[in-house]
Amino acid sequence: MDLKYILITAAVMCVCTVLPRIIPITFFTHRVKSRFIKSFLHYVPSAILSAMVFPAIFFATGNVITATVGTAVALILAFIKKIPFFIVAIVSVIVVFGLSFAF
Repeated sequence: MDLKYILITAAVMCVCTVLPRIIPITFFTHRVKSRFIKSFLHYVPSAILSAMVFPAIFFATGNVITATVGTAVALILAFIKKIPFFIVAIVSVIVVFGLSFAF
């Protein structure tokens, strides 16, 4: 990946995560009481960021099989409540790295 692509991607992710939080602050002068709007403003930045990052996971390694297995391992470990996030990330990277020698 070249630097231009990385900078454009970072700028788009910044805009997508910041705008849904900045716009309500500038236009709503009173406190928002609607549970729907509160939940929308809370989850939209994470959903947009996930939608942008998730497809890139499968092309980051150059091999879709290793990326798919690494993603599956990360998702399975993420649903186990007592495992910290950094352990999930480290184990997933080790799995992808180990599988890269097999494929």
